Amino acid sequence: RAPKGSGRRTESGSAGAGRGARPGSATPVECHCGPTVSTEPASLGLVSPYRARRLGNPEDLVELAQQVQKADEFIRANATNKLIVIAEQIRHLQTQARKVLEEAQRDAELHHVACNVVKKPGNIYYLYKRENGQQYLSILSPKEWGKSCPHDFLGAYKLQHDLSWTPYDNIGKQDAEISIMDKLLSQQMALPQCTEPNFQGLT
Repeated sequence: RAPKGSGRRTESGSAGAGRGARPGSATPVECHCGPTVSTEPASLGLVSPYRARRLGNPEDLVELAQQVQKADEFIRANATNKLIVIAEQIRHLQTQARKVLEEAQRDAELHHVACNVVKKPGNIYYLYKRENGQQYLSILSPKEWGKSCPHDFLGAYKLQHDLSWTPYDNIGKQDAEISIMDKLLSQQMALPQCTEPNFQGLT
C-alpha cells in the first residue's frame, strides 16, 4: 500500500499540467541562463541605434572644427571693420587737429602784427605789407584807400569775441553758424528742466 497522500499529489500535479496545456503544445519554461530578449517593437526602444553609432563619428569632429574656424574668421572680420572705422576717425581727428594748430598760429601772428588802433571784437581789420616787409593792420579797406593805397593788401579778417580771427571770405558762413548756436542756446535755456537730453532745433 502506498503512503497516504502520495498518490493524490502525483495525480493532481499531472492532471493540472494536462488541463492547462493544449494537445501538441509545449509548456513554456522560464530560463535565467541568458539575457532577456525584448519583444517590443523597434520604434519603442529607449536607445536610438543611429545616435549610438554617431557618438564616435569622425565627421562630427570635422564639423566642429569648421564651425570654430568660421567663428574665428567672423570675429577677425568684425574686429577688422571696427579698426578701419577707428582709423578713419583718427585720420579725421588728425586733420582737424592740424587745422586747429594752423588757425591758432595764424591768430597769434595777427595779434602780433603792428596796429595803431585798439582792436575790438566784431570789427574787420585789413592786413597790409610795407616795402620793407613789415605787416600791419588797418581799419581802412583797399576800396577806401582807392588808388592811393600805399602798400600791398594781404587780406581782411574779422576779430571774433573769443579773440580768434575769421578770414573775410568765411565771415558770412561763420556768422550764420554763430547765429544758429546762439538760437539753440537760447531755446535750451528757455526750456524747463528735463532729465532727458533735448536736441530741439538741431534738425
